[in-house]
Amino acid sequence: MAAETETKPVVTEEEKKEEPAKEVAEAPAEKKEVTEEAAKSENHTEAQAAPAEAKKPAEPKPNVHKLDFEKDTVYLYQFSRTPLLPSLSPYCLKVETWLRLAGLKYENVDHKTKFRSKKGQLPFVELNGEEIADSALILKELSKRFEKDLDAGLTPEQKTVAHATVSMIENHLIWVEAWWRAKNPDLMIKGYKVNLQHALGTRLPNGILNFIFKFHYGRKLSKKVKAQGIGVHSAEEIEKFGEEDLKVLSDLLADKPFFFGDEPTTLDCVAFSVLAQLHFLAEDVKYPLRDYLTENCQNLIGFVSRLKERCYPDWDEICTKLDLNAHLPKPEPEQKENKEGDDKEKTAEQDKNDKNEELEKDKDKSDEKTEKTENKDKEEAK
Repeated sequence: MAAETETKPVVTEEEKKEEPAKEVAEAPAEKKEVTEEAAKSENHTEAQAAPAEAKKPAEPKPNVHKLDFEKDTVYLYQFSRTPLLPSLSPYCLKVETWLRLAGLKYENVDHKTKFRSKKGQLPFVELNGEEIADSALILKELSKRFEKDLDAGLTPEQKTVAHATVSMIENHLIWVEAWWRAKNPDLMIKGYKVNLQHALGTRLPNGILNFIFKFHYGRKLSKKVKAQGIGVHSAEEIEKFGEEDLKVLSDLLADKPFFFGDEPTTLDCVAFSVLAQLHFLAEDVKYPLRDYLTENCQNLIGFVSRLKERCYPDWDEICTKLDLNAHLPKPEPEQKENKEGDDKEKTAEQDKNDKNEELEKDKDKSDEKTEKTENKDKEEAK
């Protein structure tokens, strides 16, 4: 088998000398072609980038209900007002009371209880296009952002007591109240004089709304109370739980204006929001826990009155007019201004008409006098 051999072309010495010169001569041409291709490529890339820059995606809209919000204004979503209490929810009343004590600019949104937070809760707030839900987190976040810590002056020991007491109120006493409401939804409506037609923003008769409310609200809340644990006990045991909680609060307050002295703190907001639900219930509605508060915890009633006067000078206006934003200055009604303008214009027009009438009368008198004079002259001439 013949072995394979590699055949190489014969290159002369002159050709060897010419090859480097040829490579050098051809190099600029190749480089030029590469440069032109690169330039074309860059121009093509720039042409593609220009439309991309021109078509920048629009910034996403804030995922909130209040799109025309004002910077650093807190928009509060809660339940509607009642004739006896600014809010039937202790959590909603707690947040609004804290906002007033902190002196923050806020506005209630009249949503007729149609909206809930992304967590399914009321209250929630919107601030600068962002939602903050859960009353405890709302207070914590707003306190940080606006540097309004109501508890800044408390000692470490007082902060510990406050934390434990708030936990007792919100994880125990509130559920004692919720149990009573779940068992007596009709007394709840009567006791707070709730107008469901106004609260829900509907034209359905209150009789129908009350029936639906009693059935659905009572049933739903009963499940929650039972799941929490309070609901498995007897009525006597639950009432005793509530009385013990009230006694603890009364002993802690003692004869002080507020729980830790002369200035209210977060604990005062929480306690006020729950005690107010008992204190402002209509007197003709029987409620043993309210009676215990009245008869055995007079200092707590005094506390509720003090915080009400401090935070809610517009309480009567809120409850009478059911105004969610009684705290905000009201602009002059435009209709009144227009009416005044119309009256002025009407008066000016009336004056002008009166003057024209007088001129017409004077002219008529003058014409009549001239006619009489002419007739007299004709008679004399005859």
